[in-house]
Amino acid sequence: MKPMQPPLQLLCSAFVLLLLLLCRPLGANGRDAPPPSPSPVPPLAQPALLPAPAVNGSAVAGLPETAAPPPLVVIVVERHRHLRRELIAAIVLSSVAGAMIVLAALYAFLLWRRSRRALVDYKDTQSIDTARMALAPMLNSFNSYKTSKKSAAAMMDYAALEAATGKFSESNVLGVGGFGSVYKANFDGGFAAAVKRLGGGAQDCEKEFENELDLLGKIRHPNIVSLVGFCIHEVNRFIVYELMENGSLDSQLHGPSHGSALSWHIRMKIALDTARGLEYLHEHCNPPIIHRDLKSSNILLDPEFNAKISDFGLAVTSGNHSKGSIKLSGTMGYVAPEYLLDGKLTEKSDVYAFGVVLLELLLGRKPVEKMAQSQCQSIVTWAMPQLTDRSKLPNIIDPMIKNTMDLKHLYQVAAVAVLCVQPEPSYRPLITDVLHSLVPLVPMELGGTLRISPDSPYATQKYSPR
Repeated sequence: MKPMQPPLQLLCSAFVLLLLLLCRPLGANGRDAPPPSPSPVPPLAQPALLPAPAVNGSAVAGLPETAAPPPLVVIVVERHRHLRRELIAAIVLSSVAGAMIVLAALYAFLLWRRSRRALVDYKDTQSIDTARMALAPMLNSFNSYKTSKKSAAAMMDYAALEAATGKFSESNVLGVGGFGSVYKANFDGGFAAAVKRLGGGAQDCEKEFENELDLLGKIRHPNIVSLVGFCIHEVNRFIVYELMENGSLDSQLHGPSHGSALSWHIRMKIALDTARGLEYLHEHCNPPIIHRDLKSSNILLDPEFNAKISDFGLAVTSGNHSKGSIKLSGTMGYVAPEYLLDGKLTEKSDVYAFGVVLLELLLGRKPVEKMAQSQCQSIVTWAMPQLTDRSKLPNIIDPMIKNTMDLKHLYQVAAVAVLCVQPEPSYRPLITDVLHSLVPLVPMELGGTLRISPDSPYATQKYSPR
């Protein structure tokens, strides 16, 4: 615990000094009274003044004899005046002392609040950076940490990454992206992470690497993946993230399990977590950030199926982006039509991609599916006519979750998805509105506000994954 601040000690010293002053007697003029001098004759014992002697043995003619006023009255009046001055001085000093007590208490409260706030901020930073800080004592093979000019991520040694990934073995591949692969890395001491390798040395690759380091080095949010470190080795660039044990939403929905681990409530939780991450990017970052490549493979899941947005290589800050100002990028099936056709990019482009992800969660289908050898159909084109028909909607739901939800909630989620994938950007809602629409549909145990009564037919449904 830190010692008391000097201003508070000064206030306490002043308060003690005032108390000592209050205990001292005051004189008639409010100053300290001098010690009484001994008097051989008490004032009340002094003899009364005698009348003036007569002139030539007789009194002055025409002047009556007058007696001097009794001294007792003068003394009492003077004492009353003394008491009144002492009382006024005592009241003034008491008021000052009381005010100083209040100020001291207020100052102590402000110090307490400041220390509590500093403690909370420290704990939040410590919990967010756990993975990054854990590397220091665990990885003996790491060189001394350096700080990037563009982020606070740790620079790591290539030999350590190579050893942790088994020389980037195929057996440790977690996923494959447009610029490289992601590997699982097991470091000394039992610490695990995900390592993305960006290879080739192309200009676009270098730009994506720097962009992701720059943005993720500034972002702190529970629904956005945390950056651990980076490495530069020859033409390869490596980014190290926290490991998300349940992989991506894409692998869960379209992999071997076909979404069997994702119940209705877990899917709604994933949608809510993703919306929270997007809302942070759009509403709480300055300037706002457009992800530009939101898709199910960039939504990662931890052991409790908490969702986090990843891969910020294509992200840009919000502004006047028109056709030709930035290179057209994204994944087919998730790209908003106005961006694809006119190059117009706004936060509503991310909302469109979120709507496609929401359809994946509802229907269990991929965003683009092959109809014939040279023909493809998007999930939006196929589902839109049926999403607005309540009699047809239950029939196109993913078989893994069919008949496991309240139909009223199903209709509400479908309505949100339809609004998000509207062709006209102005018709789409803000991600904040989407977030507020999803919160009441997620059980309280999973981060929403939905209360499920024991009598509900869905009360026995497990909130945790199957």
